[in-house]
Amino acid sequence: MLEKIKFNRNKVVAIAILVFCLVSIRALEDWLFYDPFSRYFKNDYLSSAFPKFDALSLFLSMGLRFGLNSVFSLAIIWCLFKDWGLTKFATVLYAFFFVLLISAFFVLVLFSDQNNNFMVFYVRRFLIQPILLLLFIPAIFIKRK
Repeated sequence: MLEKIKFNRNKVVAIAILVFCLVSIRALEDWLFYDPFSRYFKNDYLSSAFPKFDALSLFLSMGLRFGLNSVFSLAIIWCLFKDWGLTKFATVLYAFFFVLLISAFFVLVLFSDQNNNFMVFYVRRFLIQPILLLLFIPAIFIKRK
């Protein structure tokens, strides 16, 4: 019984540290990442044009941010379920969604008019926030039961 409590305590501490890392990415986003859309979406973005941006820097910055969020999210999934097969599958899903979302983001930003502000907002949100983790954990719990 004592071993199980110690194991669960270590699991909770590890997950808490990983969640803190995710929160730190969010808290330090302005300092760590190039993202002119951050300020754009904080203002009246429905009536203003997209900000000027360097596409390569934005792509690399969003890729780095998605990558960091993914690493910490995958570590949380592994800590919760202790299943390498499941973690590998989640890694493939993260890679698939990154390609899909980053492509959609740049197509919307580069080739669409201002009428797609909400689409750009939500696609960007999926790229820069660990929303996939919030979707995967309940799905995995339900699948396991």
